[in-house]
Amino acid sequence: MALSQSDLTRIALDITSGLSDHDRFARLLDTIRQTLHCDAAALLQFSGKQFTPLAIDGLSPDVLGRRFILSEHPRLEAIARAGDVVRFPADSELPDPYDGLIPHQEDHLMVHACIGLPLVADGALIGAVTIDGFDPEQFNRFSDKELRTLSAIASASLSNALLIEKLEKQAVQSQEPSSFNHSSDSEVEIIGQSPAMQAMQNELSVVASTDLNVLILGDTGTGKELVAKSIHSHSLRANKPLIYLNCAALPESVAESELFGHVKGAFTGAISHRSGKFEIADNGTLFLDEIGELPLSLQSKLLRVLQYGDLQKVGSDKSLKVDVRIIAATNKDLKQEVLAGRFRADLYHRLSVFPIVVPPLNEREGDVILLSGFFVERSREKLGLKSLSLSPDSINLLNNYDWPGNVRELEHVLRRAAVLSRAQSQSDIAVITPQHFDLPGQDSQEQLSLPTPHVELKTGSQINSGYSLKQATESFQAQYIRQALAANGNNWAATARALDLDSGNLHRLAKRIGLK
Repeated sequence: MALSQSDLTRIALDITSGLSDHDRFARLLDTIRQTLHCDAAALLQFSGKQFTPLAIDGLSPDVLGRRFILSEHPRLEAIARAGDVVRFPADSELPDPYDGLIPHQEDHLMVHACIGLPLVADGALIGAVTIDGFDPEQFNRFSDKELRTLSAIASASLSNALLIEKLEKQAVQSQEPSSFNHSSDSEVEIIGQSPAMQAMQNELSVVASTDLNVLILGDTGTGKELVAKSIHSHSLRANKPLIYLNCAALPESVAESELFGHVKGAFTGAISHRSGKFEIADNGTLFLDEIGELPLSLQSKLLRVLQYGDLQKVGSDKSLKVDVRIIAATNKDLKQEVLAGRFRADLYHRLSVFPIVVPPLNEREGDVILLSGFFVERSREKLGLKSLSLSPDSINLLNNYDWPGNVRELEHVLRRAAVLSRAQSQSDIAVITPQHFDLPGQDSQEQLSLPTPHVELKTGSQINSGYSLKQATESFQAQYIRQALAANGNNWAATARALDLDSGNLHRLAKRIGLK
C-alpha cells in the first residue's frame, strides 16, 4: 500500500490531539500534503449550498476568505454529489476553483492531478478535502480504498470539531438550545480570525441569547450593522423581525412618528394610522444605528419605552405595551457626549448594559487578506468572471495599508480594482495588480505604470501624427513585449511574470496585436 498503517495512525493522532480547531485543521492539511506529496490541499466545510475553507496548504492566503458556491464551481459540485472519491481527468474541461490561486503558478493549471474527498457524517455531507498536484500522474499510486480511509479519518475529525463547537455555543448561549433558529437563512457570517475578532465573537456568544440591551461601538466602516445582525440571528428572537432605523437620517419633525407611530389626524398629512418602528419590532429586535445623533427631545421618550415597555403614538392618549430588545450603535464617544450635555446620562446607562467594541481593521492582524478573498470572490461572481485573483504584490500592498476607512473602504477598493482588472484583461480571467488600486500614499508608479523588465525601450524621436491613439498604443505594446520576450529567452511564461500579466492574457494580447 502506498499509504502505510503508520501513515494513517500518525494522521489520526495528529488531528485528535489537544489542539484548537484551527490548529487541528491546519495540522490535518499539512499531514495530508506530506503523506500524499501534493502541491496544494484544502479542507472545506459544507453549509448552505457552499463550501467554506477551514484550512489551506499551498494556496494563496486569500482563499481562506472565499466562499465557493456550488453552482459557480462545477468541480466542487461534482465532489458534493459524488459520495465517494472523485478523480478528475488530468485534461478535465471543468474549471478548477483554485485557478490563479496557487502561488508562483501564473499559468492556469489546465493539466494537473486533482482529487476530491467528500466528508460525510451520519449520511450527510459536511465538507470535503481537495488535493492538487502539478504532475498529471501524481496520485496514481494511491488506491481509492486508501483515499477512502483518509477521507473517513478527516470526516471524523471535522464532525467532532463541529459537534464540540455546537455544544460550546449552546452551553454559553442558552439552557434551551431548541428555541434557537439555526437555519442557514438566519445565520450571519462575520469573517475574521484575528485575536481581536475572536475576543469580540466570544462577547457576541455571551450576550446573544440574553435580552440585554447592547451598545455597539466602533469607527465608521468597521461592520457594526453586521454585528447587530449576528446578535439577533443567534438570539431567542431570531424568528422575529430585526427592524433597522438610522437615527442620523431622521428629520426631527418626523422622528417621533417614525419611532412610535401616529394616529390619523395627529398632524397635517397624517391621513391614516401608522405603526412606528417599536410596534413593528414587537417581540423582536430594534437596531438603532447612529444613536448618538438622536435629538435630545426624543431621548426622554425613548428612555420611557426602555424603562416601562409602553409608548404613546403621536396624537393618541392611549398607551401601547411592547416587548422590544434594543441594539444601538454609534461611532461617537457617548461618554463625552454625556459630559457635553448632548446625550442623556440615564439613557446612555440603559443602552450600554453590554457594550461591544468592534475593532478597527488595522488592529485585526491577518484579517485583511481573509476579507479580501471574500470580496474578490463576490466580485468575481457579479462580474461573471471564470477566475479573479490577487497578485502577490497586491496582497503585500493590501497588508501594508492602514485602512482608515476600515472594512467598508477595503470592500470599495477591491470592487473598483476588480472592475479595472476585468476591463484590462478583456477575457473571463483577470488578475488584480497594484496598478488597479488608488490608495492614498501609494507609489504613483504602482498605479500608472506596468512593471518594467530589465531592458531599454528604444523609441523614435518623432511622433507619427498619422497614428490613432489605439494604433500607437498597440505599436508600443508590441515593441514592449518583444523586448521583454527577448530578455526572457523567448519564454512566454517568464515574460508574463516580468510584465505582471496573467499568461493567458498575454497570449491573447500578443495574438490581437499581431505578435503571434
